[in-house]
Amino acid sequence: MANTFGYGAMTNHLADIQKSKAIIIFGANPAVNHPVGFQHFLKAKEINGSKLIVIDPRFTRTAAKADMFIQIRGGTDIAFMYGMINLIIENGWADTQYINERTFGFEEIKKEAQKYTPDVVANVCGVDKKELLEVTKLYANTKPGTLIWAMGLTQHSIGTGNTRLAPILQLILGNIGISGGGTNILRGHDNVQGATDVGCNADSLPGYYGLSEGAFKHWSDVWGIDYDWIKSRFSPDMMDKNGFTLARWWQGVLQEDDEKIHNGKSNKIRSMMVMGNGIISVAQTSKVKEALDNLELFIMIDPFPHDAIAYTDKKDGVYLLPGTTQFEVSGSVTATNRSGQWRYRVIEPIYESKPDQEILFALARKLGFYEEYTKSLYNIAKKYNRTQFQWPEDATRELNIGMKTIGLSGWTPERLKSHTDNWGLFDTLTLKGFGPMQDQYYGLPWPCWNQNHPGTPNLYDEHLPVSEGGSGFRQNFGLTQEINGKTYDMLAAKNSFPPKSNIKGGYPEITADNIEKLIGKKLSNEEKKIVQGKNWKTDLSMILVNKALEAGLCPFGNGRARMYVGEWIDKVPTHREPIHTPRPDLIEKYPTYADKSNHWRVDTKYQSLQKDYTKEFPIQLNTARLVTHNGQGIEARVSLALSEINPEMFINLHPNTAANLGLQDGDMVWVYSPEGGKAKIKLKLSFSIKENVAFAPFHWAGIFRGKNLSQNYPQGYIPYSIGENINGVTNYGYDIVTQIPETKCGLCRIEKA
Repeated sequence: MANTFGYGAMTNHLADIQKSKAIIIFGANPAVNHPVGFQHFLKAKEINGSKLIVIDPRFTRTAAKADMFIQIRGGTDIAFMYGMINLIIENGWADTQYINERTFGFEEIKKEAQKYTPDVVANVCGVDKKELLEVTKLYANTKPGTLIWAMGLTQHSIGTGNTRLAPILQLILGNIGISGGGTNILRGHDNVQGATDVGCNADSLPGYYGLSEGAFKHWSDVWGIDYDWIKSRFSPDMMDKNGFTLARWWQGVLQEDDEKIHNGKSNKIRSMMVMGNGIISVAQTSKVKEALDNLELFIMIDPFPHDAIAYTDKKDGVYLLPGTTQFEVSGSVTATNRSGQWRYRVIEPIYESKPDQEILFALARKLGFYEEYTKSLYNIAKKYNRTQFQWPEDATRELNIGMKTIGLSGWTPERLKSHTDNWGLFDTLTLKGFGPMQDQYYGLPWPCWNQNHPGTPNLYDEHLPVSEGGSGFRQNFGLTQEINGKTYDMLAAKNSFPPKSNIKGGYPEITADNIEKLIGKKLSNEEKKIVQGKNWKTDLSMILVNKALEAGLCPFGNGRARMYVGEWIDKVPTHREPIHTPRPDLIEKYPTYADKSNHWRVDTKYQSLQKDYTKEFPIQLNTARLVTHNGQGIEARVSLALSEINPEMFINLHPNTAANLGLQDGDMVWVYSPEGGKAKIKLKLSFSIKENVAFAPFHWAGIFRGKNLSQNYPQGYIPYSIGENINGVTNYGYDIVTQIPETKCGLCRIEKA
């Protein structure tokens, strides 16, 4: 089981936002969620005269700084973006040269966009059509423009469609691969990007290698382990199957007749180990609690007595192991812009706490595979004439060897440490180094192809040679694609390529079979023998990557960005009403998906749930963060100072809505969900949301359906602030591709307690 809440990597970097002339934000609130990074947005406005546009259901602190704010109905971003695209095409604002040279599927997008006239968008999204025209005209004609998003765009049953259409909007305007442009997705923690990169997903091995036989064999080579031994660790029919997601792990425990699990002969999940993850912060808290109660073994590893411990009524089989904080360990972390940073240990682990790797090594010993688990580390140590491996340096070198896909071969511990040690020798706007750090970008943002590569500050930039951080689009979907029986070339056009490229146009990804033709040189017999049958992603010798770079070629090729995906349910992004929509009159025209069997090992409901809930649940519920807290809030709510700033859980209603319900500011209210969830919360009135919309932060836990769970925390470790968890009333609903929960546009009912 692993987290599938990934929502993309930044194409550019935070400081590059200062070079934007227009910034449009969908479903993100960086003034609150990224208060340090938000300085770059403010500098763009102050220094560069950038226009800030915010599209959000709620008037946020970010919206307070905006030149234009559009208050959209939650769950209608696709309709709004198609409305923009329709106007862009009609008015001749599209970058047709860019579209023709670097993209695929534009005509299908154009057909879909034509359905979203200003009148349609106004009706679906609940906005003024004049605002749509004004914001589109401003953004389309103010270059370069950058597009920002976060979980407000992803946490929907159509979240994948949202995060496809946002880059498509940028492609149509020619805003990808340029400084001041790009699609910049703001990660929530300092190493969310790094955790995703190294394989904390239920559908991939480290480096986004899939679950294919070739990917397993590649990592077997990296680890120095026989592939057949790796294979023996799996049920044969499950080795290539996606695992459970964090969003629905509980279903693996609670298998129900109408939502079966598909977990092979292992059947139900019986035990779970959680390392530093707030599992109470995912949707369907009541199901999470029920699943915790039904596990045979539950282990929580965390520096704090985690709230999840309080939610289970189990009297045994529950263990809390004290993990270390970031100050007691060292190693690399990856920032939201793909840059690596070396973090040095400040103090030795205190009390009984142990670093994650020591806990995992002990577990591997107990389970009998420590030798295999650490073999690659010992092999690396031997290369340095050592008998013991160094942690975490040798673990970093293991990633250098194996993670070719995103170009981590240049991220040696020595280089990352030198950047941390010399951070003052880098330009804070461009990330370029000077003095001894010259010809490098701070943090070596991936891809960093080898130890001579400077890193890639902005992805897909054709203005720079590959050796200086440039590239075309990844050639990753075959040489051709079909639409309605017509075949299209998936290589970039002839005049689309980075400077100093040996190929003056598009080319496929580098393999042993095509390397000589592409670079225009012969390999030696020894080199041919080493790389035989390999491609750039599996060649541990680095011959293919290095030869490509010498010829000015990018290892992943030079292809077209794909707007149309023929193998997906929605071949182009499609607006579909939320499963629990406040507009049941639109269900027939914009229905959700058919129910999906075996979706990340669980059956998942869509159409069988979608109906008119509005008579009983008339209020749309939106959730997000507060600047004083983070994630589930366990780190903040054990801080007396932060708890004093935001001491209690609350829910916002517009004053008119509250008056219609006979409620006043400060009332305790019950919030009910269609799935039977309920939570007792204090009401605060706010004009930041529309009528019949509620907002609540998701940082609290420790009270469940009005019941105080304080007695379940370890003695002396009750957080200073406890409260209802809003995910106890967030609705059932999961993305059709990633299964991220639909927490941004559910329905609820609110009554006085």
